[in-house]
Amino acid sequence: MDNAVIVFTLDKNGDAQPFPHFWEHTVGSDHATMALRADWQQQMARCHKELGFKHVRFHGLLSDDMGTMMRENDQDVYSFFNTDQIWDFLLSIGMRPFVELSFMPTTLASGGDIVFHYKGNITPPRDVNEWNFFIEKLVRHWMERYGVDEVKEWFFEVWNEPNLDAFWKGTQQQYFSFYENTANTIKKVSPLLKVGGPATADNEWIAEFVDYCEKHNAPVDFISTHHYPTDSFGKPGDDTITQLSESERSVLRKEAAEVKAKAKGKPVYYTEWCTSSNPFDELHDQPYAAAYIIKTVIEAQGLVEGYSYWTFSDIFEENYFSSIPFHGGFGLLNIYGIPKPAYRAFQLLHGIGDKQLTVSGQHETVDVWAFTGDGETRIIAVNSALPRHDIKTETVRIELGTAMNGGTASVCYIDDNNANAPKVWQDMGKPDSLLPAQVAQLEQASALVYKEAEIQNKDGKIFMEITLQPQASACIVIAL
Repeated sequence: MDNAVIVFTLDKNGDAQPFPHFWEHTVGSDHATMALRADWQQQMARCHKELGFKHVRFHGLLSDDMGTMMRENDQDVYSFFNTDQIWDFLLSIGMRPFVELSFMPTTLASGGDIVFHYKGNITPPRDVNEWNFFIEKLVRHWMERYGVDEVKEWFFEVWNEPNLDAFWKGTQQQYFSFYENTANTIKKVSPLLKVGGPATADNEWIAEFVDYCEKHNAPVDFISTHHYPTDSFGKPGDDTITQLSESERSVLRKEAAEVKAKAKGKPVYYTEWCTSSNPFDELHDQPYAAAYIIKTVIEAQGLVEGYSYWTFSDIFEENYFSSIPFHGGFGLLNIYGIPKPAYRAFQLLHGIGDKQLTVSGQHETVDVWAFTGDGETRIIAVNSALPRHDIKTETVRIELGTAMNGGTASVCYIDDNNANAPKVWQDMGKPDSLLPAQVAQLEQASALVYKEAEIQNKDGKIFMEITLQPQASACIVIAL
């Protein structure tokens, strides 16, 4: 056998383990007012249909630009119309909100510190009783409008990344007290509603938060936090490539395992993660992101109940709204709704079955997994490495076992030459805006294309061979 061939062996007759699609529970977005846009709604509906996302989470539901609570002529004014419009739309397409309670309405705020282009107020309430009254009024409104059977399926998350000065102008203890008040208020409306936190960046405050809730008998139905592979390694001035080159392979799995242990049996929801935390990062648009997503998601099995990718769309304006078709935004879809390689990664994941088969084999950059369901077996393979780590094109042999004899197979790729609309855009000369014909061309270039693949039978072994470029992903479908 050629020493350059990497061998993985699929045990088709082995015990298949359940593989729930936990990553489809929630996906992230920018901030609430974006959800009122027609193009945002169109893209959200597509992601729900093609990728299976069930909830969406975003910032700023309570910020002044939503008009949820304002002060007019020395009177508190409440307007829940905009929130209702968003929830009505989500429910109409079969989705639900993962409700992030942020940011502080100016009329309730203790200070003037703000974040982002849309000026979300990040200070604690000046009077927690006024905050409690507001939250109770808001949640009761939703209960009356949608009913307890619906709202009990939602998730209420208190704030966003309070461990960062950029998002919370208070102490840890102030946040814990704020959480306790908010959670008790929500449970006062109905004990059936789910509430959790601390929604921290970089997996922080988990043990302290759980301990606080235990000591103060504060209700907590789930633990939420965030992580990015660039969280712990960046220094001021470092670019993403430098940060990632100092990271380690499978670091997000390691961190998720640590959080699961600290959660003391509470369900864990990562309400933000991505290939990097840079909002303008060319890696987000490349096949690198697809391979990283597939490996990271599959490795999180058994550790989390939800794993919310940040974000589904480049319709996004935390800093400003970029009009460049591919500008390295967080989104799976660009501003024109064209799928990036990352989108196609989630499409491959959505298509795998709900049972995982055992695969034997190991390599420095190549990983292979197999899944079964609906009368077919799907094999996912990636050739993935962090930037500035060694990687090259690899030939991968997957030994199928006699149980596969007689099946038919097809394979698709996500790499430099396949399902890669950003590369075709570059070949166009990187136009600053797109004509309808160019959008159609790029949509076609983004597609997953399955081609017939040969199942070989040689020396008593049944196998397939595929070639994986650096940072490439492949999906083999075997119909039995």
